[in-house]
Amino acid sequence: MDGLEALIGPVSAPALVVVAGAVLAAGFVRGFVGFGASLTIVMVLSVVFGPTIAVPVANLTGLPSTVQLLPTAVRHAERSFVVPFGLTTFVAAPFGTWVLVSLDPTLMKIAISLFVLAVVAMLSRGWRLSAPPNTTMLVGSGTASGLLQGAAGVGGPPAVAIALSRPGTPERQRANVIGAVTSLALCGLLPLWYHDLLTPGVVLLSIVLMPFYFGGSWLGARFFSERGRDHFRPAALMILAIIGMVTLGLALHDL
Repeated sequence: MDGLEALIGPVSAPALVVVAGAVLAAGFVRGFVGFGASLTIVMVLSVVFGPTIAVPVANLTGLPSTVQLLPTAVRHAERSFVVPFGLTTFVAAPFGTWVLVSLDPTLMKIAISLFVLAVVAMLSRGWRLSAPPNTTMLVGSGTASGLLQGAAGVGGPPAVAIALSRPGTPERQRANVIGAVTSLALCGLLPLWYHDLLTPGVVLLSIVLMPFYFGGSWLGARFFSERGRDHFRPAALMILAIIGMVTLGLALHDL
């Protein structure tokens, strides 16, 4: 790991073990419910390396699993949901990355966290959309997700909240989530490159961590296909609530 330390600074072996374990767990969650990995990776890596390394690493380490899970989204996702949402994230993400490198994104995190927790509360009480999300809702959620993805690497919650509010089988809801999160995984790459955040150290660290993410994602997808369908929605809501509470708590602490 001498080459890695030369590029990103000194890092202890126990810290690398913790980081690898966190990425493995994050990959499992991603494979099972289709989202949630970025928050774990960003939180742990921000403590060890700082946010300007954590956010791009969270984007890069998930790319192989994005390719792995994409066939599921193509087969089962609703294009009327995924395509407008995805296009909007690509427009919004550069502005979020600008926030990452130049402004304090704390207030935006608080607003998104409160939105997510409110939607989780409604979904847990059985609320669903009575009709497909209209253009305004898709553009709004795509904008929020793109901004948060660019600024903090955790743009999934608004997308997941909307996807879970739609009626459908666990397979379709999970595929919608995967499709939306795929757009988030891709939309942040160009802005990160433009702002010189995809450094050699970030790329090397991402390559080291990719097998842990990919292995965890494979285990999570296998768990869903074998026994996890009945647990998908409760697990997704629980993870969404945890993300909302943790993000809100961290943002209030920063404030």
